[in-house]
Amino acid sequence: MNRSLRNENRFMYMLSTCLSDFCTGVTYYYAGVMDVRDNYDSPTRTFTLALIFLGLSFIAILAAQADRYVAVSAPFIYSQRMTRNRTLLVILGYWVYLFLIVVVNNSVPVEVAQRVTFIVAFVGGILSVNIMIGLNVRLLFIAKFQLGREPPSKERDNKRASIYLIVIVAVCFLIDWLPLFINGFVCNFRGSECYLFKNEGTNPLRILARLNAVVTPLLYIRGCTPLRSTVMIKVWRIPCYKSKGVKPQNMKTVDKM
Repeated sequence: MNRSLRNENRFMYMLSTCLSDFCTGVTYYYAGVMDVRDNYDSPTRTFTLALIFLGLSFIAILAAQADRYVAVSAPFIYSQRMTRNRTLLVILGYWVYLFLIVVVNNSVPVEVAQRVTFIVAFVGGILSVNIMIGLNVRLLFIAKFQLGREPPSKERDNKRASIYLIVIVAVCFLIDWLPLFINGFVCNFRGSECYLFKNEGTNPLRILARLNAVVTPLLYIRGCTPLRSTVMIKVWRIPCYKSKGVKPQNMKTVDKM
């Protein structure tokens, strides 16, 4: 709805994250609220779609973290190379990659799919957590050094807010996901199955991970002034005024009243 926001790379990553979070909520309604088991051998399974949308949220936040790190640490190279079209190609790339994994998982025997999923989740989880923690620490130090040398301005305040926002999003992500990662690693290395809940809606670790899909969009709206203004004006106020029969040119008059 806002062309100026669509021209910024960070908002494209926000859009990708929120879209995957929305799909996570849709699949969770089926796998978590209804009385189903989303296992490989279950007749009511989602064919790993629920897990893939969770993975999309995971990769989208990691990609946004990497994007902000490069933008802060190498701003001149970033502005020249990471155009909007290339950013969209990166986003499209990890969406296509994860849906290819869905195709592969549903084309091989269940035992092979389970083994591949465990290896990918184990290696990817360790690397992602370490990368995210490392990038956050380096990003804070770099931002403090670079922004401290710039004179006070609106642009500097926007950069500072953007960096702090992505750091807070990453911290909340780690808080929500680490218990599930640790539980999975412990269960698999012990060679025993984890405690099986009735469905994902009764599993506190799964609930916590999916809670991140609610927290992330709220953090984006709360911590980003341009996004919050667009949501309040174009998403909330205009439909409300139209439902009351108020024309857009008369909105300022209504606001004053």
